[in-house]
Amino acid sequence: MNKQLKTLAGFLTLATLAALMGCNNSGTTAAPSTPALAPRVEAVHPPAPALVGDYISRSTFANPHAHIPAQCFIETGGGTQNACLFCHTNGVAALNLGNNNPQAGLNPNIGNLQTDYAFGVFDYPQVVNSSINPWINTLKPAVLQAAVAALGVNVADWDMQAYIRQNNWQAAFAKRAALGSIKAWDAKVDSPYRLFPGLNPADLPADADGFVRTQQASAGFFKDERGYLTGWRAVNFMPYGIFTPLAGSVSGIYIRLPEPFMQAANGEFSTTTYAENLELVTANIQNRLDASQTHYVGAASNIALVRGQYPLGTEFAHPLHYVDVQADGRNPALSPFPGTRAQRVKEIRWMRKQQPWYPDEFGQTLKEESAPVYASRTDGWIENGTGWIIGGFIEDARGDLRPQTPSELTQCVGCHSGNVRQSDVGQNPVYTSGTGNTIDSTWALPRKLNGAAGWGEMNYLGYRAKATAAANETPGELTLPEPMNRYAQQGEFRFFLDHVVGISLYGDMPASVDAHLAQKIRKAQGYSQDWPNLTALIATGNAAEIAAAQQQRLSLIREFTAKGDYLDAGRRIAAPLFLPTRENALNAARRYREVVTTQRFDFGKDVFAQTPVSYRYFRDKADAYPHQNGLPYAAGDVITDRPINTTVGDFTYGIGIVPTLIEAEKPFSAGGTFVSDYVPLLAPE
Repeated sequence: MNKQLKTLAGFLTLATLAALMGCNNSGTTAAPSTPALAPRVEAVHPPAPALVGDYISRSTFANPHAHIPAQCFIETGGGTQNACLFCHTNGVAALNLGNNNPQAGLNPNIGNLQTDYAFGVFDYPQVVNSSINPWINTLKPAVLQAAVAALGVNVADWDMQAYIRQNNWQAAFAKRAALGSIKAWDAKVDSPYRLFPGLNPADLPADADGFVRTQQASAGFFKDERGYLTGWRAVNFMPYGIFTPLAGSVSGIYIRLPEPFMQAANGEFSTTTYAENLELVTANIQNRLDASQTHYVGAASNIALVRGQYPLGTEFAHPLHYVDVQADGRNPALSPFPGTRAQRVKEIRWMRKQQPWYPDEFGQTLKEESAPVYASRTDGWIENGTGWIIGGFIEDARGDLRPQTPSELTQCVGCHSGNVRQSDVGQNPVYTSGTGNTIDSTWALPRKLNGAAGWGEMNYLGYRAKATAAANETPGELTLPEPMNRYAQQGEFRFFLDHVVGISLYGDMPASVDAHLAQKIRKAQGYSQDWPNLTALIATGNAAEIAAAQQQRLSLIREFTAKGDYLDAGRRIAAPLFLPTRENALNAARRYREVVTTQRFDFGKDVFAQTPVSYRYFRDKADAYPHQNGLPYAAGDVITDRPINTTVGDFTYGIGIVPTLIEAEKPFSAGGTFVSDYVPLLAPE
């Protein structure tokens, strides 16, 4: 915990807070209403020597359980689809690798979050319990559509192709650059853009070695033969089933270390020394250090490598882009970025490591569920409680980037955090959350591709667009082979398909992917059965037949991957399993823009054309559960809530009691999907 952040008082008028953050006069974050589109006025900001936030109760948020992602509420198809294992694992904690948050049964106080919908709660019953699904945009798309219509907006009038090719990053960066040196992580000027990452999109894409260079001397730390180094280096990694082209959002990731890591022992700046230190950071996070590697090198040689942790002062910048399937980096007029990364960004996210964290000291102690978040109501940052300050900027109703609200930022803590003894943070504990598979609160660097391929712009396995692809066709191909998971000893994408039977953590199967599988998986082509049409069965509402079809799909997808039919001849993932058509990508962008227009980010960023089957009720009588009010679900109903323990005084009072139907003891060979020790690290070359 950064004590300095809490020593200086900062003052803003209540009216300013309300205007910037959507807060009412009681300080409660209200649900967004019709966005005000008043003319912009740039204020003169006095210097502010330190960041000052507020302790904010999550009970004041429109979504008090924003740290539990929407994906956690899905059904598992009777245990045939286990997206849970990619977050709720014991594997990383068991390695003592920058994680103390085992969530697959290793910590009895947490339980097994693969086998049970046991969402933790606070201040129940004063605060709504966490087993009621709050992600209405994702759960009920029609509610979002009604909110758009209430604003008088006709989404059919939107030219989404033109929209995603507009650059909204540069204007936001200019507001940050106007405050002072972009080499500093904090401009130290009282402004909502003081912590906007000092990464100039005009300097992108990064060079072939991944380093981001500029021609502006004032923006670089030092110069080598190719230009001035900004300190940023691009990371190319294997994505999870969340930020992928088919899932509708694609990422760039950039890392920057403090100046001593850029300097040789004599104090001179050195690209070679900096590259070596970045390799040491990567080897540490990826559990590849040897016994001789104990310290960084050069001017940072007095800084020890701490297992599974980044050095203090490490920064990450994470632009989250819309998907433009014609963008592969070869035509800057479309987008300078590769990997279907559109010019327009949905968000600019960032992290900076401020304080040491001692994960091995936590043990199996309970964290403080009712602790407040410590965040800025105006400047777009929050503390994650385990050493990092994290935050971001998201589109306002116009599509320009604004600082995120504390409730929006709490979503970040849900995935980027860990546990800490509350005595370590003084008298004001801060809420922590996190998953079991991050390493020092991060996701991307652990999955960096090996060698030189991993230092460069995120290109989604070397995506190349086809100039002749029609709007409803697969738009291109991948040029890099499927990475291997080091511990599973098999392809990372194969492992995902074998356990999720879908293309994202929602377990969804887009129509284009379903059609591809129906074409490939046929008895006439050597499979045990034809690929079943689940969509047609769902219309019947027959739970037994739907369950049988889901079991069959699991068996067939494993036949499919075992045959290697999910890959092409070059061991690359078959493009239809990874890429949307241009038509589908633009439709997904249009649905997300509905969230932007209404500013309903508190209620979900993932929006489907209709409620996914994984949110619908199809259990048989033996595994049935009712609503919390006791009323039964009918087949096909949207699952809005699940039962909780209502016995006052119980340890699990207010916590969910419904099993996921993922069986911990069921082996893979018998159709089991439970994996307790998944580790998100790739095999070496």
